[in-house]
Amino acid sequence: MSEPKLWIMAVALVLVIEGLGPMLFPNKWREMLSQVTQMDSNSLRRFGGVLVVSGACLLFIFS
Repeated sequence: MSEPKLWIMAVALVLVIEGLGPMLFPNKWREMLSQVTQMDSNSLRRFGGVLVVSGACLLFIFS
């Protein structure tokens, strides 16, 4: 598989996964977003960092 095609498929998978929440559970998704907007910047930054590190670890393990 070519590298550009792999990147496009990765982005497509992210879009599918990100779209599942609002499609299947719109009220809970809206509630969660409301809670995220109330988080202070440091907590939000830590949360984002945990997601990035977790994703990088999974990519490393499965590549």
